[in-house]
Amino acid sequence: MRQFTYLAVLAFIFLGSAWLEIALRTRVFRRWKRLLLALSVPVVIFVIWDMWAIASGHWSIDPESTIGVVLFGILPVEELIFFLVVPTASILSLEAVRAVKGWPLGDEEPSSS
Repeated sequence: MRQFTYLAVLAFIFLGSAWLEIALRTRVFRRWKRLLLALSVPVVIFVIWDMWAIASGHWSIDPESTIGVVLFGILPVEELIFFLVVPTASILSLEAVRAVKGWPLGDEEPSSS
């Protein structure tokens, strides 16, 4: 079961913020194109950086805590998932604050209040 440790942490992070989509109507997943655009550049940059750091020995990931699927010969699949889940959780959290505070979103007409 230890090989699922990293995935379990990622699932906890995702579930810890995904409920905000429903409870506070953050509409992050509904606007999936915007989400993909927001994630695209950081994911590419961090995957390249992570692969470089692993290849140069700056850090390593315990293979016993991963499921063993490796991308590009060096990057555990959990690392790619990390770079998708953590920013998505951050965006959900930011949108939740925006929803609670009543701050308008960039693509919405300002309310007349």
